[in-house]
Amino acid sequence: MHTDFLNISLINKRFRQISGAMVIALSVLWGYSPTLAQDNTAQAGGAPAATGAPADNATASAGGGDAAKGKEIFNAQCAQCHAVTEEQIVGPGLKGILQRRDEAWLIKWIKNPQAVISSGDAYAVALYNQYAPTVMQSFPNLSDDDIRGILAYVESASAAPAAAAGAPGAAQETGGGGASVNNAGGGESPSGLFTFVLIALMVVMLLVLGVLLVIVSLLSKAVNAAPGAAGDTTTTPFFQRLRTNLAAAAGNSTLRSIVIWVFAFIVLKQTIDGLYSVGIQQGYAPKQPIAFSHKLHAGQYQINCNYCHTGVNKGKSAHIPSANICMNCHGVIKKESPEIQKIYQAVEKDQPIEWVRVHNLPDLAYFNHAQHVNVGGVQCQSCHGDIEKMEVVQQRSSLTMGWCIDCHRKTDVNTKDNAYYDKLVALHRKENKEPLKVANIGGLECSKCHY
Repeated sequence: MHTDFLNISLINKRFRQISGAMVIALSVLWGYSPTLAQDNTAQAGGAPAATGAPADNATASAGGGDAAKGKEIFNAQCAQCHAVTEEQIVGPGLKGILQRRDEAWLIKWIKNPQAVISSGDAYAVALYNQYAPTVMQSFPNLSDDDIRGILAYVESASAAPAAAAGAPGAAQETGGGGASVNNAGGGESPSGLFTFVLIALMVVMLLVLGVLLVIVSLLSKAVNAAPGAAGDTTTTPFFQRLRTNLAAAAGNSTLRSIVIWVFAFIVLKQTIDGLYSVGIQQGYAPKQPIAFSHKLHAGQYQINCNYCHTGVNKGKSAHIPSANICMNCHGVIKKESPEIQKIYQAVEKDQPIEWVRVHNLPDLAYFNHAQHVNVGGVQCQSCHGDIEKMEVVQQRSSLTMGWCIDCHRKTDVNTKDNAYYDKLVALHRKENKEPLKVANIGGLECSKCHY
């Protein structure tokens, strides 16, 4: 009998030791919770390392224009309406354009077609009558050299059918060259993984406790059995024994402490997760007044982002396209669609389309699209995710301060062919063999983003 009581005492001691070890293990795991860390989902390496240069190395061509630069401008602003072949898209095909009109006339036409039409030019009036009511968009921001580059590219592409066949690949290059690696949308977050591990440990702990309770119960019955009662077949009902065991467990101070601490840990974690998610709209995908599909326009038809978002290369804001940009194509394409009719109604009533903003930064944070896209060479997908695959646009990145800082720490500065950085690169290489990062040129200074 004394030995049996000693065994039960040892079991209770082991039970307390195992419970204490579980509490310590949970505490250690909690200390490594990634929830308290800043977001580490920024690009690995970053898209700004790309220079944005055209795939080919075409240089000056017909008329002294830079065909390589012309190709880039054409893909960004012309390819949506014109082909370099004889194919008609929205406007006429451009094959042999320099045989139809001279360079001086084409420069005037591209900069301001309305002025040429108003002047009574017979060829311009005939074009207008042929494609009415669609009127070519004016491009006053293009220089004469820019237009000569476009014409040089059109001539070179028209003369080489193989090169013309490769043009869609170039459009794809400009649209998807910097695919985001910030785990946009897919994958389980570190915080979610930790929660799963914590719950799994709790389940295992409860199973172990249940097994220990069963062992203690069996040993207790063996000790309490009378020596002469071997033939007694009377047994205690199961539910009564269950109530007795649960009451004994509730009266166990060690078990109560474990339950209280686990509950406190869970409440604390959920509270911290909630605080860190304040102001974060990751996954936000509001319904828009017109069902515009980026998957169709930017994905299937490969319309360059710059065509609609005209300010992305030269201003702080990328700009929401006005209705007249939509009408450049939809004045003749799919006019009968109920969604396109909403654009017509907005134009007729002289009312703006009330698009719902998806990506919002707080007023205390400064962000400049031109600085990142034009100077840094950052691709749209680096921050916005695979926009060309989205039927409905949603915020894929967290856009938190930690996310931005992590990007500045990992991203190489796009210094190629930019003399502004030559001295900075030389000074950096004297002390460090690693590539020049955004963080090395003030990318972590508070005043860069907060002013």
